[in-house]
Amino acid sequence: MDGGNLLVEFFFGLRARGVPASLHEFTTLLGAMRRGLHFSDMETFYRLARSLLVKDVAQYDAYDQVFAHLFRGVDLPPGIPEEIAAWLENPLPRRELPAELIARLRRLGLDGLLEEFEKRLREQRERHDGGDRWIGTGGTSPFGHGGYHPEGIRVGGAGGGRSAIKVAAERRFRNYRADRTLDVRQIQVALRKLRVLHRHGARDELDLDATIDRTCREGGEIDLVWRAPRRNRLRVLLLLDSGGSMDPFADLVDRLFSAACSMRHFKALDHYYFHNCVYENLYADMWRSRAIPTAKVLAEHDADWRVILVGDASMAPSELLAKWGAIDYRHANDTPGIVWLDRVARHFRKAVWLNPTDESEWRYGTGAAIRRIFPMFRLTVEGIEQAAGAMR
Repeated sequence: MDGGNLLVEFFFGLRARGVPASLHEFTTLLGAMRRGLHFSDMETFYRLARSLLVKDVAQYDAYDQVFAHLFRGVDLPPGIPEEIAAWLENPLPRRELPAELIARLRRLGLDGLLEEFEKRLREQRERHDGGDRWIGTGGTSPFGHGGYHPEGIRVGGAGGGRSAIKVAAERRFRNYRADRTLDVRQIQVALRKLRVLHRHGARDELDLDATIDRTCREGGEIDLVWRAPRRNRLRVLLLLDSGGSMDPFADLVDRLFSAACSMRHFKALDHYYFHNCVYENLYADMWRSRAIPTAKVLAEHDADWRVILVGDASMAPSELLAKWGAIDYRHANDTPGIVWLDRVARHFRKAVWLNPTDESEWRYGTGAAIRRIFPMFRLTVEGIEQAAGAMR
């Protein structure tokens, strides 16, 4: 295969593995190579192509697989149907293989084993556990996990028996996770997706496409078309839970706050604090020493502000639902917190809640109640991106 065809296969291989490289990016890579920017060096080409074709670190794993397969001869991990992968969850306890069968099973050899595995992938229609033929768990089949076979193919699950001669579902590369809590820079990249660009102001920017179109329609006589420039209109209001059960997440929230404050993509950023739930007052500092009436905050921020509430949504039900329910003994709130949260949600067109705890903790109690008011996302890079998408 010549170099041109190999590059084309590389491009389509990336797209097949979920890397959304565009044709424009591919032609940019070809142009860079024509200028010698890859320096005829494989490592330099690897980095050049990755910088131009991959837009998200979560796709580095797929990129590495395709690159290694085409340029270094490494086999791609075989694809396992999602349905079969789901069947292999929650394995049964393994069953011992009778000694008299071991010799017969070993006679398959590697080629025979691979042939039988591909045959099972085509034929299997349901989950199997404890058997000796199908892809399953807890049995003596050569295919699956959680059981025993002297020379089998492990599919999913964790190793332990040290007898697998092939591992079908294990990746050759460590995946870059998008759900991890990361640094300020990566939070900034996620927050950037909140941008709202509108054309505003004097029409002093040349619209090249419209100019060409109108010039063609006028028979070649140049007719300039002007338009207002696109300006970022994004204004963000941060409401941050501080103290108590949020103390373990203080560093994470601090990174989010630092990322937001250093963003140049916001036209405006305001922030206030609360403890557990929003009541009649918000606070200008995290020690909650300077109170600002919540009604005043709402009046000073129109409906187009994007609102991000950050908290674990964990509190006593009375703190959310009851009059006088605030946790501070000296705080006599005459309106339940859930009413104030509803007022915030109704006042702004777009509002979300970022939660640093695991999603399983939101299914019940106060977390579930707050989720009915605000869309709730995890305080991770992936969660922030999802929240930004929900607010656009």
